[in-house]
Amino acid sequence: MFGLNLKNRSIRPIGLDIGHDYIRMTQLVIRDEKISVHAAEEARVEIDKKEDEQAWKSIVIATIKRLFVKGNFSGNNTISCLPSGDLKITSLRLTQAESEKTEQIIKREVAQRFKLNPENDAMDYIVAGNVRQGDEIKKELVLFACSNEKIKNHIEILEEAGLKPVSLDIMPCALFRSFERSFRRQEDMENAVVFVDIGSLYTTIVFGRGQEICFVKQLKIGGDNFNSEVASKLGITNKEAEVLRKELQNEDRVSKEDEQKIDASTRQRMIDAISKVAEELAKEISLCLRYYSVTFRGKRIERAIFTGGGSYENILLNIMKRQLAVGVEIAQPFRGFDFQNEKVNIGINEGNGLLCEWAVAIGLSLKGMDAIRRNRREVYSRT
Repeated sequence: MFGLNLKNRSIRPIGLDIGHDYIRMTQLVIRDEKISVHAAEEARVEIDKKEDEQAWKSIVIATIKRLFVKGNFSGNNTISCLPSGDLKITSLRLTQAESEKTEQIIKREVAQRFKLNPENDAMDYIVAGNVRQGDEIKKELVLFACSNEKIKNHIEILEEAGLKPVSLDIMPCALFRSFERSFRRQEDMENAVVFVDIGSLYTTIVFGRGQEICFVKQLKIGGDNFNSEVASKLGITNKEAEVLRKELQNEDRVSKEDEQKIDASTRQRMIDAISKVAEELAKEISLCLRYYSVTFRGKRIERAIFTGGGSYENILLNIMKRQLAVGVEIAQPFRGFDFQNEKVNIGINEGNGLLCEWAVAIGLSLKGMDAIRRNRREVYSRT
């Protein structure tokens, strides 16, 4: 009987991704290893948090409440991730002797590098692997930290929106988790895949090998940089530049001159502006690729998978394909999922229907799935 209960439909917690200018909520259903989309909703946040944080908070809470009702989500258990701007990330190498004092060293690093209080503020790390430095073998760690005040503020938003936070995650882990189930072959354990999430304010780079994260880098380059550069070139506002960028993306997909509304001169200036930022981003990603290749020698990088709203920028992707020494593709995080709920309608309004901007929300809703699978296997072995 116990084994049969575990085979029944299991509704996952709501995965809530509160971005700089978008909120995305998704909820998945797992049944016999099959994943279906129970609910998914998104909405744009029109106010900048930096301009009026209290007004931004009120709008975010009201938006979450509205999406919850509109999407007919089941229960209020929620897994969310801390905003990228609140998260501190760095890499750290320890000798064998230092590894015995890992916690003490991490506390010191958090205090010195991030100016946080290791006794009150949150910190955690993952072991990326062993690396050779000179004649020594050292342990490479990726360290994460966030102030307790930022965490409390985030939880407050969830609770005021009527949600029950059952777990908090960090964006790099959620991003990796949304694709982890696809990399379980033997060759995936040896080769690395690079996930590049281009958000409005930040680009997050995560190297994964098999089922492990081995390197994380966060860059303060995102969609807003493209808007600012285009706005500067054309003498318009950032908002107007964003609208023009979307028009350019749509025209590039259509590729018919009679349907193009942007004149040739404006188009070229936009291409130049977008290319400038894209070249900078490509350079930073190339440095990460080089760091990984030197640090984890003999581990091949298979390809780079792009997620986030900025991944629909065709000019950027073309530059990445030319400059990165690996294959480049846009993510499809919903690939293999069933859309049995006819009310789910997140589709095709942007970006060829690939929905790569949903990767983080999906990864949040999937948190804890490995533990469920392990429990099922244990129960089945006893029945």
